[in-house]
Amino acid sequence: MAVAAAGGGGGGRAQRSGWLEVLVRERWHKVLANLGGEALVLSGEERPDGAAHNGLGGDGAACRGAEGGGGAAAVRTAFTDPPEQVPEAVSNKKRCVKVLKQELGGLGISIKGGKENKMPILISKIFKGLAADQTQALYVGDAILAVNGTDLRDATHDEAVQALKRAGKEVLLEVKYMREATPYVKKGSPVSEIGWETPPPESPRLGCASADPLSQLSLSIHRDKKTIPLKMCYVTRNMTVSDPENRLIEVHSPDAKHTVVLRSKDSATAQAWFNAIHSSVNELIPRVIAEVRDQLGKTGIAGSREIRHLGWLAEKVPGDNEKHWKPVLVVLTEKDLLIYESMPRMKEAWFSPLHTYPLLATRLVHSGPGKGSPQSGVDLSFATRTGTRQGIETHLFRTETSRDLSLWTRSVVQGCHNSAELITEITTSCTYKNQECRLTIHYEHGFSLTTEPQDGAFSKIIAQYPYEKLKMSSDDGIRMLYLDFGGKDGEIQLDLHSCPKPIVFIIHSFLSAKITRLGLVA
Repeated sequence: MAVAAAGGGGGGRAQRSGWLEVLVRERWHKVLANLGGEALVLSGEERPDGAAHNGLGGDGAACRGAEGGGGAAAVRTAFTDPPEQVPEAVSNKKRCVKVLKQELGGLGISIKGGKENKMPILISKIFKGLAADQTQALYVGDAILAVNGTDLRDATHDEAVQALKRAGKEVLLEVKYMREATPYVKKGSPVSEIGWETPPPESPRLGCASADPLSQLSLSIHRDKKTIPLKMCYVTRNMTVSDPENRLIEVHSPDAKHTVVLRSKDSATAQAWFNAIHSSVNELIPRVIAEVRDQLGKTGIAGSREIRHLGWLAEKVPGDNEKHWKPVLVVLTEKDLLIYESMPRMKEAWFSPLHTYPLLATRLVHSGPGKGSPQSGVDLSFATRTGTRQGIETHLFRTETSRDLSLWTRSVVQGCHNSAELITEITTSCTYKNQECRLTIHYEHGFSLTTEPQDGAFSKIIAQYPYEKLKMSSDDGIRMLYLDFGGKDGEIQLDLHSCPKPIVFIIHSFLSAKITRLGLVA
């Protein structure tokens, strides 16, 4: 595959350009790939006569969805809505259709044609559930003659796009269904059917301008293009498709609904393409974090104030299948580890992660050779354990590169230590020698056991111990915590009334942070 500096989309000068294959409905199709700073542009293969070749005869096809289904199932096209399904009464008659534009997704259509193509402005796609689809009065193949009274019959593609964008919330479309234009709407490579059609996200601004269905590049009859904004995409290998030849690259959409699978001519070229795309995605992460911070404002994220790091990881799905991994978005804040199934689009979605784990009660327990790593002999996995009231919860994660592994493991460990210094002190009720008490563990001062205050009286200190006095700690995994400070009292037995694992893990975090601060470990 040739590598060249060629013009790409979304990010200025392309970092890489060459021929790849894209998997569309279980068949491979040749595409020209241009990687820019913020986007990957896939262009359909051209025949010498200039006609677009789709490798499927007269059929377009939808790209694989993230779950193996049709990712484009949420899009109406000339293939899903053939001319014979359009009522005869509609054909070649002018109609006026009122559309209420939505805040997310706009009109919910894509257009083709224009004066430069010697064609009218044609609706080529209608996105299910969005504004145009909700009217139940518009069809793929409708020519848009006017928008709010502005004549588009002699408009270029770009002029039509601008007219639709300026139309305001209430849009009156004058349309006419043109059955004879259906071949033009259909014409194109399978690239035009790749299922990457989601409304522009609100949080953060994941798409560039080309992510808006109405501002996509004009799709000429000579070459169809698909622009994939790379911001917060998950680029991986060996996730959803078997790859015995190690030639595949998978690009998962931020909303986890779509997957584009690319194939290179050999393993070395595939790795080079993966490295380039992966690097482009990583370079965009600081901007994403800044945008999320701006979007969330003072409300913070799921009880925390700020995001320290975020990114996609593969998480091992519990079970016997060693190769069963799933993508998860992991966010580290100043005090928590949050796990999401996809990149939140709405502000409210940030407040409801799939899992929330306090970093103070979390520890890194594994960073070594792991089964099922994507590259043979290369360790790219790490595990975390968190003490919870239900016991210990373990997660095994896989990164894509050694550099990612180093960054994530360092971030988790530093996050635990920073959380210890930030939170400083935790207190829990307990029973000691049949007396209701409170156990306080302080980052600087160690352990103190006090009586529960009664009838307005002050609590009394039963015992105090610095960290250096602690000989051993253990628990029964149910409710009992055992602390051995030596001396005449020997082991202290505390009934915590619930699983002691959170307290055990917090003690470990305090001790680990103090030791690291003293420079006793690297």
